[in-house]
Amino acid sequence: MEPAPRANVSLAAAGSVLIGTTLAVIAVAVLIGWLAGSAPWGFLVGAIVGIPVGIFSVIKRYGHAL
Repeated sequence: MEPAPRANVSLAAAGSVLIGTTLAVIAVAVLIGWLAGSAPWGFLVGAIVGIPVGIFSVIKRYGHAL
């Protein structure tokens, strides 16, 4: 019997999804913060929200490989 084939997962691609999603959330939050009058607070909120969103997007995209 042959072992089941493993899914081919590129760590660079998973890292790119994580970083890209996190930075996109931060950029949107900074824009909203800037419009509200405080870009640094927007950055802070974007970082706090962006990290879990980035992790969720990687799990959603590459969860089958676990």
